[in-house]
Amino acid sequence: MPRALITGGSAGLGRALAAGLAGQGWEVVVTGRDPQKLDAAAAALGPRVVPVAGDVTDPAHRDRLAAALPDGLDLLVNNASTLGTSPLREVRELSDPILRDVWETNVVAPVALVRLLRPLLRDGAAVVNVTSDAAVEHYETWGAYAASKAALEHLTLTLAAEDPDVRWYAVDPGDLRTQMHQDAFPGEDISDRPLPEEVVPAFLALLDRRPASGRYRAADLAVAA
Repeated sequence: MPRALITGGSAGLGRALAAGLAGQGWEVVVTGRDPQKLDAAAAALGPRVVPVAGDVTDPAHRDRLAAALPDGLDLLVNNASTLGTSPLREVRELSDPILRDVWETNVVAPVALVRLLRPLLRDGAAVVNVTSDAAVEHYETWGAYAASKAALEHLTLTLAAEDPDVRWYAVDPGDLRTQMHQDAFPGEDISDRPLPEEVVPAFLALLDRRPASGRYRAADLAVAA
């Protein structure tokens, strides 16, 4: 049975991906900071989804995740992210603690997990780092999050050059109707955005086709599928 680890798996895109993979016969380990929320999500998704609660910025928690994967791993999805603050602020208003928090969650933790789990990746494994159009576009007040995603994309493609035995994907899911996106637009109606479940087929198509490592948009993957 193939096995995946998804960070930020208690809600939004992470939970939707866990459901999609479990539905295709994968065992999925999910992690998130809120134990009750994570346990409830795993219980709702069925016995193939295993919760391991904790914060991915905590080295001790990352060690616990590795210990939960003794037989190896076929897919790592670095999905956990933070905006840093809500409402979003202009770059000159970003404090050092906000920048450090965004960097630790969105850049340092994914790379730390890659470093820790690389020996556990089985032949043909893939790593999916969830990114954003903000990594390549410039939106007012999105600087901290956008810069972190640009760094994550760069590191993903560098890993692809350094370690070609693994498929390394930076995937932009597009704007989704998630709590994080709502936090970016407090008080606004974001009901016009698609639900996370709507982009899961694009991710599954990527994993099924296994194209060359690189940056992909869910919208393009869906069309190709």
